[in-house]
Amino acid sequence: MGMLCSISMSAQTKLDSLLPVRGFCIDAPRPVGLDSFVHFINDELAPRKVNTLIVQMEYRYQFKSHPELIDSFALSKADIKKIVSVCKKNNIRIVPEINLLGHQSWANHTGKLLRVYPQFDETPDIKMPEKYVWPNADNLYCRSYCPLYPDLHPVLFAVIDELCDAFESDAFHAGMDEVFYIGDDKCPRCGGRDKAELFAGEVRAIHDHLLIKGREMWIWGDRLLDGKTTGLGEWEASFNNTYRAIDMIPKSVVICDWHYDRADKTAVYFAMKGFRVITCPWRQPSTAVIQMNDILSFRRESTPEMNERYLGIMETTWIRNSFFLNGYYTDQTPAASIENTPWNCFRVMYDAIDKLQ
Repeated sequence: MGMLCSISMSAQTKLDSLLPVRGFCIDAPRPVGLDSFVHFINDELAPRKVNTLIVQMEYRYQFKSHPELIDSFALSKADIKKIVSVCKKNNIRIVPEINLLGHQSWANHTGKLLRVYPQFDETPDIKMPEKYVWPNADNLYCRSYCPLYPDLHPVLFAVIDELCDAFESDAFHAGMDEVFYIGDDKCPRCGGRDKAELFAGEVRAIHDHLLIKGREMWIWGDRLLDGKTTGLGEWEASFNNTYRAIDMIPKSVVICDWHYDRADKTAVYFAMKGFRVITCPWRQPSTAVIQMNDILSFRRESTPEMNERYLGIMETTWIRNSFFLNGYYTDQTPAASIENTPWNCFRVMYDAIDKLQ
């Protein structure tokens, strides 16, 4: 028994040296699906040596500080503790997420924050369409809040703190991806201001609050990349000049660098700028394996200063928690492993990681 334990610990130590972060990012479960998710963590994530779990909570928690922000299918504190317990048991770090700045709406549905506090809206003059299409005349993808609204941050900081306390988390993921509305000309506070400075200012405000609480800030990296110069486009990178914010934000921010169709090497750019970076695939297994091998190569072929900045890799899912679990447990045929779904990507990538031990 002692020898088997020693071998297991040795394999774990080797894996930690190769890929310090082995992550999984998923939508929070609805209360009815909580137990299934807890079993998935214990039976599927833990055996694959996943050590970091991003839980996309948004406002689906029964907040005491701002009960007006409680959204549909909210989890209780007792529900959260079930997730915390299984993660503690399996040495999995939890990082809860609320999308900040952008992603305050989806299609023709406004998110909870702006429904409750419409005064926070960066573009209140733009009306939600009855039927959403893209592209559209208003360039409406997702709404943003105004980062300079004076009463905004006390609300955000209270719910962030409460959520992180419930998860007993030492890090918080602030989202901040795909921000199309920022520095709108009609905004009395933001109009005419430098969009990069506005973006960086919001990162710093959140970062500095988390720092007081001893917590790291994580964000998606797309707004810090120049979409035109690189050819990455307006989704994986920025067309509205926020990319210059990369030189205006604290280096302690952890960058989640997502690319789904190609294994773009932007992790090197973030690392050379002094940031710790995690590469994030989604649904293409072949791309994910390339990205995993890239991170291994970057760590192996870098200076000691750069090596430690390549933290690892994280599978993203981007569908409802129950939909992912259903796909994962029902789609078990060998041929499915090459299909482009998030559950197949997860399975194939972590099979490749398992071979590193």
